[in-house]
Amino acid sequence: MLGDQLSPDLSSLRDADKSCDVILIAEVREEATYVRHHKKKIAFLFAAMRHFAKELTASGYTVRYIRLDDPDNQGSLRAEAARALEEVQGLDRLVITKPGEWRLLQDMEQWGTLLPVPVELRDDTRFIMPLTEFEAWAKGRKQLRMEYFYREVRRKTGLLMEGDQPEGGQWNYDAENRKRLPKSMVTPPRFLPEADALTREVMALVAERVPDHFGDLEPWVFATTRAGAEAARDHFIAEILPGFGDWQDAMARGEPWMWHSLLSVYINCGLLDPLDVCRRAEAEWKAGRAPLNAVEGFIRQIIGWREYVRGIYWLKMPGYAEMNALDAHHPLPEFYWTGKTPMRCMAEAIGQTRRYAYAHHIQRLMITGNFALLAGLSPAQVNEWYLLVYADAYEWVELPNTHGMALHADGGLMASKPYAASGNYISKMSDYCEGCSYDVKRRTGEKACPFNFLYWDFVDRHEARFKNNPRMAVICKSLNRMSVSERAEIRSEAAGFLREIGLNSP
Repeated sequence: MLGDQLSPDLSSLRDADKSCDVILIAEVREEATYVRHHKKKIAFLFAAMRHFAKELTASGYTVRYIRLDDPDNQGSLRAEAARALEEVQGLDRLVITKPGEWRLLQDMEQWGTLLPVPVELRDDTRFIMPLTEFEAWAKGRKQLRMEYFYREVRRKTGLLMEGDQPEGGQWNYDAENRKRLPKSMVTPPRFLPEADALTREVMALVAERVPDHFGDLEPWVFATTRAGAEAARDHFIAEILPGFGDWQDAMARGEPWMWHSLLSVYINCGLLDPLDVCRRAEAEWKAGRAPLNAVEGFIRQIIGWREYVRGIYWLKMPGYAEMNALDAHHPLPEFYWTGKTPMRCMAEAIGQTRRYAYAHHIQRLMITGNFALLAGLSPAQVNEWYLLVYADAYEWVELPNTHGMALHADGGLMASKPYAASGNYISKMSDYCEGCSYDVKRRTGEKACPFNFLYWDFVDRHEARFKNNPRMAVICKSLNRMSVSERAEIRSEAAGFLREIGLNSP
């Protein structure tokens, strides 16, 4: 069982015999370091794995648990499987729930010829929409838009449905969910558990073994047991969900959590069941304790976006990761690692990411992702950054969100337009611009906001591609109303700024 398969309902356990079967769970360096994962991410997963092993043992299973600091640890999953088959007598086959990453599945599909017993790979049944159903939905469609997929999943689950129609008469309440946080508003207190003794032990191990990895181990913010994850779920649903809809896109200095659930880290590793979480949220609306726009927006993130990006990933890999439709090749600037930049919005989002291994979806899409898009950063490097810095990131969920949504590197397969925005959007949805070194109202000139001239430089560079796009045509027309000298000044400012941060112009 893998580190993101911490569920007693896993398909590989479906017919497990407690009297004779052995469950293998291993902390291996290969998985911890194939990218330099955030130290807090590694510590969270290893601690959750250890707690899960105890849970399985208490329920009667025999668990062979390999710690990272085991002197005999072979360093890879395949080698640990081989060692278990050699050291434990009477094992006649290996049963695995398919992993969520393409690279690991490709490796495991070879295990049957490399190991001395048959290897059975089972589908991961913890998702609502099997991959075969997603493929059937996608077949023959020129555009794979999440909104239409989401409606199919709503019908399948019955969530927020009245017969065949959506509750309230609308499928999507996004228009109500874009409010800026009022200055007088106080964000709700969070359920942020302290690290227990087991977790502290793992944190010390991670600090010792991967000291040069990105991010901070302190302060600790994640539950590492199923009971803790359920407590976090219950706190969010009872105390925070009602405000989630209105302010889910808002950002504020010193406010990393806002009204977001922080549940993706638990759902994506198996400590929480996604459909159960959605049904509990729906019950709050039915009981009149949470408004429909909040509950629908929350449920859409789970049964809409989460299921959709998984389908895109497995439908389009491995070629999807290689796409670079906008021909972007700049390396990642150093401030993506340090957070040290005069751009306050970037400093806030990256600093928060270093500290907590977390940022909410608008920070990821419209701050760090938006900058990467406008500056023409390499999709491969940006994808790796997103994969390693966030505790909830696994390639199946990270890659489509980054590659398709943030970077438009798939050429519009997922999004009908690039999620590009100037400083005006950031000013509207946050307080980041207040006291920033740059002036968000200036397009060019001294102290002009980099998001402004980079935005128009981006439109200028890609005008031929986007001028016939219905959602970009108005923007391209605005560009063409600028004087020749103004467009030249924008290009010059963009090139100069990129040089200042160590990049050549695109």
